[in-house]
Amino acid sequence: MGKITGFLEIDRQEQKYAPASDRVRHFREFTIPLDDRDTQKQAARCMDCGIPYCHTGCPVNNQIPDWNDLVYQGSWREALVNLHSTNNFPEFTGRICPAPCEEACTLNLENVPVTIKTIEQAIADKAWSEGWIKPEPAEEKTGKRVAIVGSGSAGLAAAQQLARAGHEVHVFERYAKAGGLLRYGIPDFKMEKHPIDRRVEQMEAEGVTFHYNVDIGVTRPFRSLTDAYDAVLLAGGAEKPRDPGLPGLEMAGAHYAMPFLIQSNRRVGGEDVSSEAPLVATGKHVVVIGGGDTASDCVGTSFRQGALSVTQLDIRPVPPEQEDKMLVWPYWPTKFRTSSSQAEGAAREFSCATLAIVGEKGKVTGVKCARVNQKREPLPGTEFIIKADLVLIAIGFSGPEEEGLLKETSFERDKRGNVKANTDDYRTSVAKVFAAGDIRKGQSLVVWAIREGRQAARAIDEFLMGESELPR
Repeated sequence: MGKITGFLEIDRQEQKYAPASDRVRHFREFTIPLDDRDTQKQAARCMDCGIPYCHTGCPVNNQIPDWNDLVYQGSWREALVNLHSTNNFPEFTGRICPAPCEEACTLNLENVPVTIKTIEQAIADKAWSEGWIKPEPAEEKTGKRVAIVGSGSAGLAAAQQLARAGHEVHVFERYAKAGGLLRYGIPDFKMEKHPIDRRVEQMEAEGVTFHYNVDIGVTRPFRSLTDAYDAVLLAGGAEKPRDPGLPGLEMAGAHYAMPFLIQSNRRVGGEDVSSEAPLVATGKHVVVIGGGDTASDCVGTSFRQGALSVTQLDIRPVPPEQEDKMLVWPYWPTKFRTSSSQAEGAAREFSCATLAIVGEKGKVTGVKCARVNQKREPLPGTEFIIKADLVLIAIGFSGPEEEGLLKETSFERDKRGNVKANTDDYRTSVAKVFAAGDIRKGQSLVVWAIREGRQAARAIDEFLMGESELPR
């Protein structure tokens, strides 16, 4: 805990944002961090609640009261050690995690939870600026070789853990740089990419070898990994978009969200996309179908590319402004939220079903919509059309992509099409092959991917060595 009476004496203070009129002119991060003194005051608010439900809200089981107290006491370096004991990449989660820990905070019963996410980011950023984070190579090598397919959150977490256990780790990434959707799916205004680059440099110094532009199952057979390595971890994500089944989806100007975001992020990152058809919102009326984080990322990206207007469609009704704490706390509640991207000027339509994408001469001109009843069924007579030059489908993902690795090798799948593996040993139906992250769990949060990568690393270490000292 922090100061005994801190939660009574100190108000919750959040990071501020640069004005929307300024931040939409660039793709850089725009949060204004608290200084050390204010961060320590926020850490002091962590109360002696008896049962820290923030632990249950955090998928990686961060020891939140412990490092809050260390920050309050000014022991920043010890706070980093504690934070790293459960989370390899707190600078990632401190930026892009939706903070279920804060929803589970006891002080959230009064709508003033501890600013856990802000403190977490502050610890990590201070550690990098002070030079406390350095490579931690293994003292002894095991002689075992592990291949990891995918360099997203799960793959990176597993790679670092396994390298520190002394294994020779090779990570295979189909894109030109490491990070998976951390790099290519999340826009820079939410998380710039130098934190990923720093971690990759650290991991290379720890013995991890990265292989880029290698699409396993397409440019290199999966069998070559099982033949050459003692264990293989699948951490390739779940990027197959959910098909909305909309008439008009084939028209020019209608796209799924991820190709739009990936091309934008590659362009911002300095990669050459000149050979690809430009997929941009510049000078267009944009309609984003979907109400989640990916849809919000499309909104913010569209504004930064110079869209004339952005409208976001959500089939769900307008959620309540405030949840019933006694009914849902400490779990993640459904309530009205406005993302920083939506606050930049997006029009939002709720209880809105998308009936079709309409157009002329093969090009999108609008989206046909209707209001829905409580069963989310379109109501006759409520149809209307929203003008659109660009329509982005962001209604989630249905599982891992089938082409390539999964088409080449027959893995047992769960009922949703994910690679089947339990959370005890993370083994798939194929000998010495493991799976973790979205390819196993389905599309989820970065914190869940880090958790699964760490746990899978322990399972692989046990498989190779008969025992493991890696934490779960």
